[in-house]
Amino acid sequence: MASRDVVLGIFFLSQTVVGALGNSSLLLHFLVLDFTRCRVRHTDLILKHLIVANMLSLLCKGVPQSVAAFNLKFYLGDFECKLLFYLHRVGRGVSIVTTCFLSVFQAITISPIESWWAELKVKAPRYIGSSMYLSWVLNLLINIIILMYITGKRNNTTMTNLKDFGYCFSVCHNTATESLHATLLTFPDAVCVGLMLWANSSVVLILYRHKQRMQPIHKTSFPRSSPESRATKTILLLVSTFVFIYTLSCILQVCLSVVHNPNRFLVNMAAIVSGCFPVVSPFLLLLPAGWPGSSGR
Repeated sequence: MASRDVVLGIFFLSQTVVGALGNSSLLLHFLVLDFTRCRVRHTDLILKHLIVANMLSLLCKGVPQSVAAFNLKFYLGDFECKLLFYLHRVGRGVSIVTTCFLSVFQAITISPIESWWAELKVKAPRYIGSSMYLSWVLNLLINIIILMYITGKRNNTTMTNLKDFGYCFSVCHNTATESLHATLLTFPDAVCVGLMLWANSSVVLILYRHKQRMQPIHKTSFPRSSPESRATKTILLLVSTFVFIYTLSCILQVCLSVVHNPNRFLVNMAAIVSGCFPVVSPFLLLLPAGWPGSSGR
């Protein structure tokens, strides 16, 4: 076994373990809050769905990818391969939709009373649960297209017609069909990223205007950095990290879809990047809990 394979296997394994521990710890934290009936925020329900989606995406990709990276040659059957890739895509899709919804909900929450979002501030919490379940249903339907491509090793199929992912294969179709399918799968992600950028830009603008109004008070009470300034930096860090990871992931996923015979470097890079957000999100996505205007139930 080459040393680079060992390093890659250790990296995949570490990424999976750290991400699983981080997300499971947060889920346990929320379950304890529910059990003790402590006062929680409306966004906690969104974060619970996000944690489950992250765990699903991370484990369905990270565990088999870790084994494959150690050159432990194993190939799953059709059903196992289709199930793993399908659940990974569903988890990934729900993760980005949930993060988008979290950003929009926070923008509505901290909006001024006189804004055109004022009515939504009262109605939005009622639709959190139904919106989360709807995102699961939609992603379960959208990603059915994955079942057309993924397969286990087939003795009656020539290797030239298959893309090797180390433990499963993807059946190659013509370039036009694969490009169309890649566009259909990527379009919802692009819409969510656009909505999140718009929502967080609104948050930054609201905080900036509030800072301007409260500037005389901040000069005496907060000589170094106002709460609005710190919150703005937090939002910018969250958005820039999310957009960078998912933009890079989408690009790599499109490349995997349209390239007829991708090399191992491209396959491994796509797997690494797809696991980055589920790993860092337990830390980044808890930062908005401290935004000004977060409300309890």
